[in-house]
Amino acid sequence: MTEDLQLAIKFAEGAGNLTLSFFRSKSLKIDAKRDDTPVTEADRNAEELIRREIASVFPDDGIFGEEFEEKLSVNGRRWILDPIDGTRSFIHGVPLYGVMIGLEVDREMKVGVVNFPALDEMYYAEAGSGAFLNGDPIHVSAISDYRDATVVFTEKEYLLDPSSEHPVDSLRHDAGLVRGWGDCYGHMLVASGRAEVAVDKIMSPWDCAALIPIVQEAGGCCFDYTGQTTIYGQGLVSANGLIGSKLIAAIV
Repeated sequence: MTEDLQLAIKFAEGAGNLTLSFFRSKSLKIDAKRDDTPVTEADRNAEELIRREIASVFPDDGIFGEEFEEKLSVNGRRWILDPIDGTRSFIHGVPLYGVMIGLEVDREMKVGVVNFPALDEMYYAEAGSGAFLNGDPIHVSAISDYRDATVVFTEKEYLLDPSSEHPVDSLRHDAGLVRGWGDCYGHMLVASGRAEVAVDKIMSPWDCAALIPIVQEAGGCCFDYTGQTTIYGQGLVSANGLIGSKLIAAIV
């Protein structure tokens, strides 16, 4: 385990513990951002904590997070943060929210950490070294038939949008089980072999950055609605290797 990954885990643990001090609090302060999505004092405080920790160890690294302005990199390294992915779950006292930290080096994702503090589950990976949950190796499933697949999603639009022939959208009819276990939790279900596909039709870079290394190192693949692996694309789909390759071939 490199120093980058060790510290990313440490930062995610500290921020996760901070969020737990606000979790299910009746006095939690909630605001609306410009796009009408919610943000809480826990989101802001957690990101500030991670930013301070990173800056103290890696002063030349960039920091790109959901809640504050970007700090530009001077060395090709950039930390990408989502202090609480699944803020709506957090607000409603549902434990399926995650603290996400990714490290991008020369525009490629190298490290990903997703901490679910209310579940005591820490997922992490770095390029070329495998993926882990609480120290144990994880791997995607070996299911290849859509009819046997579990598909999880975040936005209700995945089910409610008009009929579509896009291969990912067709899964809502073809899959054996479709459930709304969304946000980063759904993608970690794929990485750990408990679901075959996770679909997010609306994503920002900080929503994707930590997920991609973990899913890929677990033997899966991540791609947007055009079939490209990117944190800047149209949504994000995580899939096991067998179903993912079929979906990508059908898209491109």
